[in-house]
Amino acid sequence: MTQPASTLTAPVPSLAFVASDRPEAQEARAALIARYGAVAEEEADVIVALGGDGQMLETLHANLRRRTPVYGMNRGSVGFLMNDYDEDGLLERVATAERTLIHPLQMDAWTEAGEVHTGLAINEVSLLRQTRQSAKLRITVDDRVRLEELSCDGCLVATPAGSTAYNLSAHGPIIPLDARILALTPISAFRPRRWRGALLSHGARVRFDVLEADKRPVSATADNFEVRRVARVEVRERRDVALTMLFDAGRSFDERVIAEQFAN
Repeated sequence: MTQPASTLTAPVPSLAFVASDRPEAQEARAALIARYGAVAEEEADVIVALGGDGQMLETLHANLRRRTPVYGMNRGSVGFLMNDYDEDGLLERVATAERTLIHPLQMDAWTEAGEVHTGLAINEVSLLRQTRQSAKLRITVDDRVRLEELSCDGCLVATPAGSTAYNLSAHGPIIPLDARILALTPISAFRPRRWRGALLSHGARVRFDVLEADKRPVSATADNFEVRRVARVEVRERRDVALTMLFDAGRSFDERVIAEQFAN
């Protein structure tokens, strides 16, 4: 899953720089462009994303068609997906970085009105209650009902890349990128109270049916794409879509996942 980035399209990669709205990210972008120059995103061998994890996700989503490798540097509050910020030696760091391939989830969401909305999620697809009433969900995996009724605040399906994000906050498992596994994790489950979720094959097809949808409305979100008042949501991995993140040598995503599990 992780391999040296020696196959970049040029010995000295051409760079594009994008940044979040944070002042420190904008200042870093200006400083790096002044030092290294820049090309347009559509012409770049590598896109350098400056900000936090949200900026990394936004950059990957923006490049779903081109699938240009993204090298992130932390100029935000959360930087699990980012490398440390340093203006020095950027070209060498990018050229020797390790590649991590990630595959997004596809969410197909049917609303109560019968409309169908589709979105891709790099981190997770999550269902959440919209009102004070708990959500009631039926969960089907590969055409077999596995849970007739889950009373909860919500439920999510996370990719390995997203397992350290919302999934971890909901007490879901951390998953190595090469595990070919998805996490199915409840959010504040009320009944069955002891259900802690499940680990599924990356090829599993998950379906959520919203029970009592008129009384207990539920929204569905694929990363930052939200559909409200859903009646049914289906989730599957898009193995045909591969996105590339670059990490400094010796600081691969796999290493970060392992280190996170032993952190105090």
